[in-house]
Amino acid sequence: MFDFDMLGLAPALKDALVRLKFTKPTPIQAQAIPLALDGHDILGLAQTGTGKTLAFGLPLIDRLLAVPGKPAPKTPKALILAPTRELVNQIADNLTELSKNTKVRIVTVVGGQSILKQMQALKRGCDILVATPGRLIDLIEREAVILDQVTYLVLDEADQMLDMGFGQALQRIEPELGTPRQTMLFSATMSKQMEKISAAYLNKPRKVQMAAEGTAAERVEQSVHIVAESVKNDLLREILNQDRKAPTLIFVKTKFGTEKLMKALVAQGYNAGSIHGNKSQSQRDRAIKAFRDGQMTILCATDVAARGIDIPDVERVINLNLPMQPDAYIHRIGRTGRAGRSGIAITLCATTEIALLRDVEKLMKTEIPVASGAELLRNLEPPVNNTPKKGGGRRRFGGGGGKPDGAKRAHRGQGARKFGGGGKNASGGRKKSA
Repeated sequence: MFDFDMLGLAPALKDALVRLKFTKPTPIQAQAIPLALDGHDILGLAQTGTGKTLAFGLPLIDRLLAVPGKPAPKTPKALILAPTRELVNQIADNLTELSKNTKVRIVTVVGGQSILKQMQALKRGCDILVATPGRLIDLIEREAVILDQVTYLVLDEADQMLDMGFGQALQRIEPELGTPRQTMLFSATMSKQMEKISAAYLNKPRKVQMAAEGTAAERVEQSVHIVAESVKNDLLREILNQDRKAPTLIFVKTKFGTEKLMKALVAQGYNAGSIHGNKSQSQRDRAIKAFRDGQMTILCATDVAARGIDIPDVERVINLNLPMQPDAYIHRIGRTGRAGRSGIAITLCATTEIALLRDVEKLMKTEIPVASGAELLRNLEPPVNNTPKKGGGRRRFGGGGGKPDGAKRAHRGQGARKFGGGGKNASGGRKKSA
């Protein structure tokens, strides 16, 4: 294991690491940074909260500083693509901190914000452009950005980009980029479609893998309550009342349900807010800031918040509904137990969601401890016959109701951090503008 001061980085980066109190790299950083500094393409497989932003941001800025010169108008030197507005803003904030006291210029473009202001910001060109795919295509079509000088490309949370239907957008962007270029692709999972994206974008990549696919956060204590849908809200209040001051993130399946829950909690005296796809970017930013600063103790969210929000002090994650995609569960509970802390993940599983629970357990290759409702679960899952079918022979029950936030995009599409992760060890306008 190396220390950051062993890398021969630019003085400004060394100073930034000291100021930000990063001394030792996380595992993903220890493997990826030296390879990236040597110019290799990187295929990184790691869960959220492991320090991926620094893993690609540090070598990227170091290489940009080694080749000074102003970017041409409308032209970025490096492009970082991420699936959501929140993740784009988080990446940009972290890289801005890292590049402080340098001339590196960072611009963000996301849906839900003024495209005219973004076009104006791009006129001067930039060193690093951080963007959601949909809004970037809007700008390409308006001839507001030129990508043929991009020699560094990062695809962050690439699997979620596919989940959100951005596969075609990535295919549209790729021919616009400069060559040769260095590409770093980071993903939590490796599906067949991810293999295709990797083959299309990466040239003889070095693979860096931190945890087996489907691994949940190690420091998160998980449990599940098997309950009737009608008593979920009562049980939720009981759980919240166990510690009303604990910063708690509650995941809800639909935008309507998220807003309804938030209003009900506020009416009952809880300090709660919400974020989902129907909120404007400014509303989402304000809610996240209030939650991060401790002004709000409960944040209700759809899966728009499952990735890209790094709030180290989240003590509890509560799944009011199980997600339709099992890997989303892993990303949800990864919002707690960050930066070396421990966390709690509690799932309220309705009798109609048993199949979704089993899908999550199959992905993680483990059973989630049942905190209550074990007898109900046994009654719901009698043996189908005396000779169980391969895979356990459990009956499947539908996971009903409602359309998840972003579900239309996911079905139309091609399928489905603050730096740390290890502490001091160191979306809007058009159809697909996240």
